[in-house]
Amino acid sequence: MPANKKHLSSWSQRILKITAGLIGGYGVTTSLFIALSFWLDHVNMLMSLRFAGFLLWAFLMVFAFLSKNAWKIWGLYLILTLLFTLGIYLGQTYSPIL
Repeated sequence: MPANKKHLSSWSQRILKITAGLIGGYGVTTSLFIALSFWLDHVNMLMSLRFAGFLLWAFLMVFAFLSKNAWKIWGLYLILTLLFTLGIYLGQTYSPIL
């Protein structure tokens, strides 16, 4: 029995969801942990990136497929990555740890 057509998305939405989950989720995850490493102890944050980072990346990958519109997910992931990148810049400039 074939799948119901209303649950299938177009090939472009599928490609965008896959790339948002893989690339966008990776960008959000790494930028978050690197930004936290500038504000907190960097050795502990980079060590937690190995384990908690994988869990966050997997969650963001699944979250990309739960949305109906992949462009919104890409926009959300890009905005989050830019915000965390701003945190990296401010952490390098005004780092309270160093």
